[in-house]
Amino acid sequence: MLRISDITYSVEGRPLFDGASATIPTGHKVGLVGQNGAGKTTLFRLIRGELALEGGEITLPSRSRVGGVAQEVPSSSASLLDTVLAADTERASLMAEAETAADPHRIAEIQARLADIDAWSAEGRASAILKGLGFDAEAQRRPCSDFSGGWRMRVALAGVLFAQPDLLLLDEPTNYLDLEGALWLESYLAKYPHTVIVISHDRGLLNRAVGAILHLENRKLTLWSGGYDTFARSRAEQRAVQAAEAKKQEARRAHLQSFVDRFKAKASKAVQAQSRVKMLDKMTPILAPEEARKVVFTFPAPEQLSPPIITLDGAAVGYGGAPVLRRLDLRIDQDDRIALLGRNGEGKSTLSKLLAGKLEVCEGKITRSSKLRIGYFAQHQVDELHLDETPLQHIQRMRPAEHQAKLRARLAGFGLGADQAETVVARLSGGQKARLSLTLATLDAPHLLILDEPTNHLDIESREALVEALTEYSGAVILVSHDMHLLGLVADRLWLVKGGAVTPYANDLDTYRRELLAGDDAEKPASKPKEKPARPSREAMLALKADVRKCEERLAKLNEMRDKLAVKLADPELYARPDEAAIWQKKYAEVMEAVDRAEDLWMRAAEKLEAAEV
Repeated sequence: MLRISDITYSVEGRPLFDGASATIPTGHKVGLVGQNGAGKTTLFRLIRGELALEGGEITLPSRSRVGGVAQEVPSSSASLLDTVLAADTERASLMAEAETAADPHRIAEIQARLADIDAWSAEGRASAILKGLGFDAEAQRRPCSDFSGGWRMRVALAGVLFAQPDLLLLDEPTNYLDLEGALWLESYLAKYPHTVIVISHDRGLLNRAVGAILHLENRKLTLWSGGYDTFARSRAEQRAVQAAEAKKQEARRAHLQSFVDRFKAKASKAVQAQSRVKMLDKMTPILAPEEARKVVFTFPAPEQLSPPIITLDGAAVGYGGAPVLRRLDLRIDQDDRIALLGRNGEGKSTLSKLLAGKLEVCEGKITRSSKLRIGYFAQHQVDELHLDETPLQHIQRMRPAEHQAKLRARLAGFGLGADQAETVVARLSGGQKARLSLTLATLDAPHLLILDEPTNHLDIESREALVEALTEYSGAVILVSHDMHLLGLVADRLWLVKGGAVTPYANDLDTYRRELLAGDDAEKPASKPKEKPARPSREAMLALKADVRKCEERLAKLNEMRDKLAVKLADPELYARPDEAAIWQKKYAEVMEAVDRAEDLWMRAAEKLEAAEV
């Protein structure tokens, strides 16, 4: 169990934690959320003991191992597999000692311990983790130095997952993963045998891989049961009630103060006036919640072009050798919202570069509208910004004749205010750098915007703002992302990049997610369809209808329970009693899980009845 007790800590005089407390039970999976700069990464450093607390304490069970992804990414001649195996330092040490030990008793102890930690299956486990993160068998035998920094970050992540610390701390682990790797990590974390705390802005991961949300706000920590959507719903209800209570109290205070002001000078009313002064003094202020900051992206609107804006006829593209993609027959119109799906290495980025004009076709033809302007954003571009220049200098280079006030307005339209506009890039956060890159990519009001992993380093509020901006944007969008929440809200067409071809994907994102998680099983041909069963008897039909009715009744009762609990959780006085609040939050989470199960049962029963009636 991790106990955070009344901690206090400041950075350069700015308090990040002031009497913050939380308890994480052993084995729980928790998402740590809060605004950028609130202190989430600092909390991890405090837990690891890298920083000294100013007050309070953080305690863990004795001999607990705490692990996280190292900042120093491995770059050596050792293979990926050997690098991951070495991450379990106890196993590596025992294996090395086993080769030199001479004392029979010590040899027995070593072998017994190796058996306890399942050392002999270690290579298979390490290989499975690497495969899940995108490395095939051939890549696993290559040295780390062959891979770029982003890929080596995956190796570092594989190492800490393999070592299986008692407390696993992960800071934005999906930033260097594609969709397949992100979904694999979700599944892996959900089954991880020890405690996990993960900083993430990926709503999918925070809904499916964790069972609680640890919220850092106003220098305090609050633990909420359930995934992110449950947390957001409960918190919104609490804030609404708190705002209403604050408004009512302000009205009561105004009424009392008005009486005091009117009658404090009258002897006949002096006692009553004094009584009301005491009442005012005793009233504990209820503060209205701070307004959520408004996060914006403002994409300039392009003029309309005649469709299509791009066509590909029998096109092929590669990098000088055999084509990566071939026989491409595609069309893009200005109102298209297209998500590119496909496993890592299939060619999504290659197609993006071809459409952006960064690669030429080696066969066939690509035709672009003569007035077409294209904006291209890729994660590597964030790393290519000039660290010693400010955002204003970046944009001035591209618009030297434009007035500075207009340039500042453009930056403000992407959430880079006056302070950030004059701050050198090296001192900006990852999210602010991503905003600058998006500003530069859309500066010319492109008709086609190609976004390759645009949400890395963006917090949840910024991701929601990006969804809103893309929805209102009047140009075409080509999107590659591991954020399924973003894909689901923005894309209305899906293209599957697979086996050197690009084809429309007929199913939805949930089906694609299931196929990725199923792995190789999804590639197997479907079995022959079974013959349609005979229509059920009248008795069977009545039984099916009864099942549907029972499911509906149970779902109605659960929804009623959920609404009552939501009212309870919206009471601000409840949170003055943290233990009681935790009990009610747990009950709410249990009811929400029951609602999900009841909805699933109801849908299955309804589907059976529908199939029987055909």
